[in-house]
Amino acid sequence: MAQIPIVAEHAKHAKLVLNVESVDITTEQFFRLCRDNPDFRLELTAQKEIVIMAPTGYKTGIRNAKIVRQLVDWAERDGTGVTTGTDAGSTLPNGAIRGPDASWMSREKWDALTPEQQERFVPTCPDFVLELRSPGDLLSELKTKLTEYMENGAQLGLLIDPFDRKVYVYRPDAAPECIEEPASVRCDPPLHGFNLNLTEIWA
Repeated sequence: MAQIPIVAEHAKHAKLVLNVESVDITTEQFFRLCRDNPDFRLELTAQKEIVIMAPTGYKTGIRNAKIVRQLVDWAERDGTGVTTGTDAGSTLPNGAIRGPDASWMSREKWDALTPEQQERFVPTCPDFVLELRSPGDLLSELKTKLTEYMENGAQLGLLIDPFDRKVYVYRPDAAPECIEEPASVRCDPPLHGFNLNLTEIWA
């Protein structure tokens, strides 16, 4: 059996990167790999590297739950789209398979997918993506991910850094905006009327 070479290991950052370029892994094979390893968060980069991430710490989980709760509550009232937490994956146009910490997709885009596509990694980029930095994350890597989302169809991206108490706002064809310790962030467009309350995140 051919061994998958390890190209980078970030023990300090609880992350392992495996080069699978020569394996020619398919989207379906990667979906099965993720399903067979539910204790890990896996992503596939456009360069055909599998990023293996350990579960986050409990406090990061609490922060993310508070963010997702707000997004879900608003999306159910608004009705114009669907939202997810960390468990949903999207296949981006560049071939990467990413799972943002929170995302929102318009109902029009969601309804255009087949039932089978909705049960797998959706073959499209969400309209809104959010990444929440955890102690094991490198800020530079998260910024690269947000840029990738923008280049692949996202209309708004938020990178929340609870340690430096900053929010980086990404929009297409614009430089990222850094906001220091905001009480809230407006998310329209594409989430018309949604303000993400961050006071609990800074606590």
